Amino acid sequence: MKTIKGTVIVLGDDVDTDQILPGYAMAEPFESLGNFAMAGVTGMNFSKIAEPGCILVAGRNFGCGSSREQAPIALKMAGVALIVAKGFARIFRRNSINIGLPVFAADIVDQLKTGDEITVDLENGEITWNGNSFSAPPLSDNVRKTLEYGGLIPRVRAELNIQ
Repeated sequence: MKTIKGTVIVLGDDVDTDQILPGYAMAEPFESLGNFAMAGVTGMNFSKIAEPGCILVAGRNFGCGSSREQAPIALKMAGVALIVAKGFARIFRRNSINIGLPVFAADIVDQLKTGDEITVDLENGEITWNGNSFSAPPLSDNVRKTLEYGGLIPRVRAELNIQ
């Protein structure tokens, strides 16, 4: 998983886990969580604009609010391929990596609009779109390896040769 290309959905600062997956959705069956992704964002019909492989681009503090690990699961189940944000709540970032959802820190939210196509090279830290490019620190080897396995549990099972 070196490069991810997709259509952008732009969000703002401080997108919290209640916006990503509202509390009422916690009572829904696990396999339907993707249907409720971003349902807490006022004025956005995420299910209408999201397409498989889309990339969320946001400002600072994405995933703040709680340790609700179902929030990144809902985004992954909704087809989100990558989240690029100026910054992430620490536990949201770790939960995302642990389930195999790539997160990438870069301050590009003000340079894009929903519908733009971008390419993100996770290994080299390069983001390109419409003839523009942006450099950011690449993902660490350890994080990339966890993502290549599809998350922490599949990685540990493979490394310990556990079925």
